Amino acid sequence: MNDPAVDVVVIGAGVIGTSVAWRLAQSGLRVVVIDSMAPGAGASGSCDKAIYLQSKRPGLPMHMALESRAMYSTLSEELDADIEFAPDGGMVVIETESQLEFMKRFIVEQKKAGIRVELLNGDRARDHQPALAEHVLGASYSPDDAEVSPLALNAALADAAVRAGARIHRHREFLGVIAKRGRIEGVRTATGVIPTQMVINAAGPFAGQVGERAGIRTPITPRRGAILISDAQPQMVRGNLLCAQYVAAKHLADMPGAEEPPPYGIGLSLGQTASGTLLVGGSREFAGFDKRPPRNVLTAIASHAARIVPGLQNVRIIRAMTGFRPYTGDGLPIIERHDELDGWITAAGHEGDGIALTPITGVLVRDLVTGERTAGDYLPHLSRARSTLNPRKQAS
Repeated sequence: MNDPAVDVVVIGAGVIGTSVAWRLAQSGLRVVVIDSMAPGAGASGSCDKAIYLQSKRPGLPMHMALESRAMYSTLSEELDADIEFAPDGGMVVIETESQLEFMKRFIVEQKKAGIRVELLNGDRARDHQPALAEHVLGASYSPDDAEVSPLALNAALADAAVRAGARIHRHREFLGVIAKRGRIEGVRTATGVIPTQMVINAAGPFAGQVGERAGIRTPITPRRGAILISDAQPQMVRGNLLCAQYVAAKHLADMPGAEEPPPYGIGLSLGQTASGTLLVGGSREFAGFDKRPPRNVLTAIASHAARIVPGLQNVRIIRAMTGFRPYTGDGLPIIERHDELDGWITAAGHEGDGIALTPITGVLVRDLVTGERTAGDYLPHLSRARSTLNPRKQAS
């Protein structure tokens, strides 16, 4: 049985898919979102709450993040919802001399990009974050870093999309496209056909599999990450904490001067929710879609975090959550039309920056679909053809 015809079908109801759906519906397009699960059930519900500028690669990734961060300042008002946005700054903790030298060079590039960031010595870092260990040599600090609740954000975007006229179909799996002479005419799902001439693949770490079902090569690899979750605690941290090892683990392949990556890509990411829960991360592994991290990975996360913030040794961890980052290898998503199938657009591959880049991605896809120009000139650099794309370790 066929559904009513629509202008656009968006595959994926995470923050990227719902942001895209909202912006397109605002533009007057008839939009349906389909997801084999539900909003927030994938990567958007398995991540921390940081909107970090400091962790972004110098150049285009940083410029995109800056523009997206500016959009966050008015997003709660636009969505008419509390997304728990807080512009409370962030730190990158430095433990070794080699990390210090690496971060000095990194900060120079960040300042050139327009980020307000300063290098603190150990005492000043502990003045700002008293929970830091005595051996910490210093930290970079930026008041421009912020935080948001990914689940609240996802729910607010979904609600706003529906208010704008979009429909969201939960637990509806994409099976393939109906095409004639290289142009999309419909989407096949497990419960029927949706007539449409445009499909947007916003399936995050599953974008590669979704692309395959349409005959589109989509070089995105799942990169597993785990986060430990505590019971409610008195305030332990202000804003968000990363460590220089986290930045190195994220960007090692293309950042000269970084240390060798730690086992399992371990690097501290630490934040505290409004209810007092601590989110303690994290890891970066290529393990396919296996959601069960070995116990030694969780132990390594806890040990590393407690070394930097000793008070964590006395915190009760009540569970762990695991998700998959959609990895492309160069810190940038793929946002493009595909010549081999007219009407197919990819909007995925944000790796660990999906939350930070949610606002601008919705706007960029709207611009791509409608021909408007309301955001920076990034789209020419976000195709699969770029030389920096490197979705390595597909099978590792």
